[in-house]
Amino acid sequence: MTAPNQVPPVPPADLPGTLGALRATGHQYRTVKQEIRDNLLARMRSGEERFPGIVGYQDTVLPEVERALLAGHDMVLLGERGQGKTRLIRSLGALLDEWTPVLPGSVLNEHPMHPLTPASRALVAEHGDDLPIGWLHRSMRYGEKLATPDTSVGDLIGDVDPIRLAQGRSLGDPETIHFGLVPRTNRGVFAVNELPDLAERIQVALLNVLEERDIQVRGYQLRLPLDLLLVASANPEDYTNRGRIITPLKDRFGAEIRTHYPVDLDLELALIRQEADLVATVPEHVLEVLARFARAVRESPSVDPRSGVSARFAIAAAETVAAAALRRSGLLAAESGEAGRPGATGTVDRGPVRSPEAPVARVGDAVSVTSTLRGKVEFESGEEGREIEVLAHLLRTATAETFRARLAGLDLSGFTALVAEGGIIETGELVSSAELLRQVGTVPGLAKALDRLGLGDAPTPEEAAAGVEFVLEGLHLTRRLGKDVTESGRTVYGGRG
Repeated sequence: MTAPNQVPPVPPADLPGTLGALRATGHQYRTVKQEIRDNLLARMRSGEERFPGIVGYQDTVLPEVERALLAGHDMVLLGERGQGKTRLIRSLGALLDEWTPVLPGSVLNEHPMHPLTPASRALVAEHGDDLPIGWLHRSMRYGEKLATPDTSVGDLIGDVDPIRLAQGRSLGDPETIHFGLVPRTNRGVFAVNELPDLAERIQVALLNVLEERDIQVRGYQLRLPLDLLLVASANPEDYTNRGRIITPLKDRFGAEIRTHYPVDLDLELALIRQEADLVATVPEHVLEVLARFARAVRESPSVDPRSGVSARFAIAAAETVAAAALRRSGLLAAESGEAGRPGATGTVDRGPVRSPEAPVARVGDAVSVTSTLRGKVEFESGEEGREIEVLAHLLRTATAETFRARLAGLDLSGFTALVAEGGIIETGELVSSAELLRQVGTVPGLAKALDRLGLGDAPTPEEAAAGVEFVLEGLHLTRRLGKDVTESGRTVYGGRG
């Protein structure tokens, strides 16, 4: 969709410029719901993806959405936070025609063959086939309002414009109305996010829009047959338990569709890969740990299930881990003296140049997630003060599950042998990959472990270090290695767990 203040696309030069030229092309007026139905069916028949970017709903939510659209129903999407309701709603605009004809200057986006207001009808009658027409891109046919308690009827529907009344127009003239967001989205898709937060007296204003398709402003009923698809989102607790949506309004929605979080691990991973803006490389096994972690938090009895755990939690976790890797890369570069290499003045020399540490995330970087993202989780009242402890436990559980899933049955005795006789291996947030690999040396089974972790036959030193750290942490969590954290923050593996 077109972002606020973005210049709308320019219509192609070959589109008809007058009403007569439009009629000559055989163009037929269709309602928004007919338009969406036809375009959806065309995508189905061609095999084209109907809802690009929507992950995890192919077999559950999207079939219900498609049935509602084909039936021409307005709908409400029910789901906890972070389930992609808004993204799904915004994707509906892509099912509109790319360009549609409009009467130039009409705030209601009136179709030249279907004018609504008396002024527009008079204009069409006066100019006939010579009437100039404009073209509206589908990105400009989507309207959205986040419902808040201070939203007014004027915001949604409109209000009488006192200036136009003062100019001599009568109260019965539609030209005296300053139209709100809903009528200005006529011939498009309008969404109300978090509908239960809309005051009940304001919800009443939507009744006519959904059923009679007209609007009423300050007691004056405008017979304007609005043409739009109305979609709303709501949290199911608000919708069903608090009674925040008035019954007549619920009755007017043709379809009520429940959304959900990703049903399996693969879908959770696919969502993270698609949405996360990563500033560093995050290996697949680390992403899997984070996906399992998000699912564990969602299912934990310590977390309030009514609020849900947003998909944004896993996405933000991946971005945080990537940022930790980038931070390590920057700090290690400073320690190695790269920041003091000869520049324009060329006076500083701090020894031989060392290859910079490439930013690659390790499983140890995930520890920072427990503190930075705890605000995204609503805990049960009995867990007050234990939030980080609960998250840390769930992260360890997710890491152990990923370790078993990826490396089960693999001989890792070479790693335990490294510390069998009192040896230790140090790693941590600011331990370079070179330092970690130097401590490990040549380990039997390392190549197979890295292959199982998806790091390939020739991993970089940073990727190899990420794999080694994951194996060490997994061995600790399965009680085959001991682990201590020093006062300086370094992690020391050694001895029996």
